[in-house]
Formats: sequence, C-alpha cells, structure tokens
Amino acid sequence: MTSTRSADGTEIVFDRLGSGSPVVLVSGASCARGVHAPLAVLLADGHTVVSYDRRGRGDSGDTPPYDVRREIDDLAAVIAAAGGAAAVFGNSSGAVLALRAAAEGVPITRLALWEPPFQLDAGAPERARAYAAELAACLADGRRGDAMALFLSSVGMPPGMIDQMRQAPMWASMEAIAPTLAYDAAIMGDGRPPAELAGVKAPTLILTGSETGAWSLAAADALVDLLPSPRHTVLQGQDHNVSWEVLAPHLRSFLS
Repeated sequence: MTSTRSADGTEIVFDRLGSGSPVVLVSGASCARGVHAPLAVLLADGHTVVSYDRRGRGDSGDTPPYDVRREIDDLAAVIAAAGGAAAVFGNSSGAVLALRAAAEGVPITRLALWEPPFQLDAGAPERARAYAAELAACLADGRRGDAMALFLSSVGMPPGMIDQMRQAPMWASMEAIAPTLAYDAAIMGDGRPPAELAGVKAPTLILTGSETGAWSLAAADALVDLLPSPRHTVLQGQDHNVSWEVLAPHLRSFLS
C-alpha cells in the first residue's frame, strides 16, 4: 500500500502489483479497491496493476465539497504515480469516471469499460434526478443505512435481500462508504452519455454481459456511436457481477 496526493491535497491510497505496462483499475459505486484484488492478480503477469481507493473510501482521504473534477484529478494523480500515462479499466460507474477523465485529457493510453450504467430511455433523467434528491436527503439526515438501501434497490436488489443484508456484519462497512454514493450519482449526471465523451482519444473496449439486460447493450451501442475508436464485446453468460476469470483474458488481449 502506498499513496499519492491529488491536486487539492487529498491523500489517495493505492496498491501496486506485478510488472510491465501500467493498468489502473477504477471501482464503481459502493466499492473500495479490494473489489479488484482478484482481477489485479490475473493481470499482474505482464502489467503493473494499480488499484486505488477513490476519495472517501477505504484508506483514502476526502476533502469537501465534492466535485467530479476532483475525482478526475485523483485518477490523474494515480496515473502520474504509475508512470505518467496508463491504460485504465473502469467498472460500472467507475467506467463513467474513466470516460470523463479521458475526455478531459488525462493521459489514458487505452480504456476498457465494464458495463457503464448509462440509461437511454425517456424516463432516465427524471429517475436520476429523483434518486439523487432522495439520496441527498438520506445522507443529510445521517441515515447512511437508508442511503445504501436506496442504492441497492435502485440497482434491482429485492427488498427481502436488502433487509437480510442490513442484519449482516458487513453492513457497517457498507454504511461507512454510503456518502460516496452521492459522488457516483454526480458522475452519472442525468444518466445519459454526455456529448463531451466524443473527445475521448484512447482506443476503447466496451464489455457487457449477455445476461445483464437490454439497458447495458443500449448503453454500449450509444458509446459505439459516440466514441472515436470503440470496440464492443459481449461476454456470454455474464451479468453485471462479472467473473474476473472470464473478464481477464479479454482485458489482457486488449491491453496487449
């Protein structure tokens, strides 16, 4: 474990594994760097794999007020520490953060994305607005558990399963990370791919699972139309909780 400082002075902690060309792993909502530890092992033969705690998570610091620009600066600082330029893998809303960083000119050499959760239907902007408002109300009232439950419900988890999770020992750690759910909501904006992503210069691999649902394929199609240098691959039998063992060979091939 080591760390770097972002532009605003926030400490950003990361792990480094393996040797070779650098690859930075960017986690999605409700996750810290440990979620990618098994994937890092699978990629470490041939790459220096950097997994970092996004601000407000795990061992990293945080500096209010939140702004998406600060998270872009965080990723830029990690890439600088990794050698000045790097390939990036973004997972779910972490994929959207990576896209936004690439569009801002952060030195990303190649960009691999797992199911960026854009929504293309007509009701998406209103759903995004309502979710962000309810999430903000929960957090303002100190109801971190309710904020996490809201997030889990928004991604389709059944109420009974959420109730069971609230009784589990891991729930305390999930509550601890709940304030960062608002960060991912800000990154997602109105839920649709922003036009400025057309400025992404890095070759981009968009990966989706055949079992996730129509929304992920629609999001991938929208990005294929928007990005200058995209490729889309569907992993058969996979849903949003992808198997790292299935994903890793596709990443290795693309990153090589």
